[in-house]
Amino acid sequence: MYSTIIIVILLENGSLVRIPIDKESREEKIEGNLTIPKSSKSLVIFAHGSGSSRFSPRNQYVASVLNNDGVSTLLIDLLTEREEKKDVITKEYRFNIPLLGERLIAVTDWIGNQDNQFNSFSNTLGYFGSSTGSAAALIAADKRYENISAIVSRGGRVDLASKYSSLRQIKCPTLFLVGEYDYSVIEWNQDMIDKQLINVEKKKIVIIPQSSHLFEEPGKLEEVAKYASGWFRCYFQIKEKNDNNNRNTP
Repeated sequence: MYSTIIIVILLENGSLVRIPIDKESREEKIEGNLTIPKSSKSLVIFAHGSGSSRFSPRNQYVASVLNNDGVSTLLIDLLTEREEKKDVITKEYRFNIPLLGERLIAVTDWIGNQDNQFNSFSNTLGYFGSSTGSAAALIAADKRYENISAIVSRGGRVDLASKYSSLRQIKCPTLFLVGEYDYSVIEWNQDMIDKQLINVEKKKIVIIPQSSHLFEEPGKLEEVAKYASGWFRCYFQIKEKNDNNNRNTP
C-alpha cells in the first residue's frame, strides 16, 4: 500500500500533478498532466507503455481528442524520476507489471478519496492503456472493478496481465485497438477477448487496417482517437444514466 499526497501546479493547458509515494523516500513522486474541460463529469487515466511517458505524442494526441469531446484526462507516469532514469539503462521497471498495476491502483484510490473537483469523476472513471500500460490497466480494473466504467487499450500487451491477476472481476466495457500488421499483439488481444475476460459483456477488438504497432501511418492515430472517444463517451453516458435512475428509484 502507498500513502499518497497531492501537489498540483497550474499550467497553461492543464495542471501538473505530483503524487509522492511512500516507498523508499517521501521525496519521490509520480507525476502526471491533468486536463479538465469545462463541465466535464468523466476522467480517463492514461497508463503508458514500456519506455514511454506522459509526454508520449501519441497519447497526448488521443488525450486532446478526449478533451475536445468533454472528457478529462490524466496522463500519469507510473515510475518516479529516479526509476525512469534507472530504467533507461537497466530496463528493469518497464516490464514490472505488478508495480505498474499497484501504482495505477494508488492513483485510482487517491482520486476516489478527494474532496474537490475529482468528486464528479468517482463514478465515471476509465483507463486508456498502451503497450505494457494496458496490462497494468487490466490488473487495476480487476482490483478496482467497482470504480472503473470503461477501458480502451492501444496496441496493448494485455497478455502480461493474466500472469498476475485472474481478471475475473472486470465487468466494464473493454475495447482493444490493434494495428493490422501487429500480428502477435492481435493474437494476444483476441485470446484475451475470447478466453479471459469472461465476465465482460461488452468487449470488442478493432483491427485498424494498414497500420503497424505504433499507428504511425497517416490517419491511423486519428482512427484510434475516434474509436477511443466514442467508446468512453458512450459507456460513461450509460453509467451516468444508470446511476441517476438508481438514485431516483424509491
